[in-house]
Amino acid sequence: MRVITLAGSPRYPSRSTALLTLCQHALEARGVEVIPWNLHNFPPEDLLNARFDSPALLAFKEDLADADGVIVATPIYKASFSGALKTVLDLLPERALEHKVVLPLATGGTVAHMLAVDYALKPVLSALKAQEVLHGVFADDTQVTHYDRQPALSPVLEARIADSIETFWQALSRRHQPLAVAV
Repeated sequence: MRVITLAGSPRYPSRSTALLTLCQHALEARGVEVIPWNLHNFPPEDLLNARFDSPALLAFKEDLADADGVIVATPIYKASFSGALKTVLDLLPERALEHKVVLPLATGGTVAHMLAVDYALKPVLSALKAQEVLHGVFADDTQVTHYDRQPALSPVLEARIADSIETFWQALSRRHQPLAVAV
């Protein structure tokens, strides 16, 4: 199995990228190949000028085509996900997430932004024809500490991430089970 992670924070290190790294380690421990991507892989001028033929975008689309699942993480700014992440997603073909399981993750300064995952990010992921967009995880800034070194999660967030990774793993596994043939 192959999974792409996409860090949608313009900052590095960041809380949302720390969540992705923890997810990556958990999946790799299960034998999943994880290919990390982040906004810094894309030249800003390619994003600003909507260069659909950007070498970085072409490489990302190739990795994405071969992936079984995607985990997207973003900070929430002003009740929506990062604009740079939106730009990357806008440059993808309409069916870029077809046949993919997608897990959205988000971080924000306050729980007041919690619904941004459902009302801002998930509709865009669905518009890219994701096979299954799982229930997302939102973490407020107090739940992720030391993200610039060894990230520490609050126990509640740690349990929610573990549950989400388990659900993601199960969804990926279902894709690889042979269909039962009725006799």
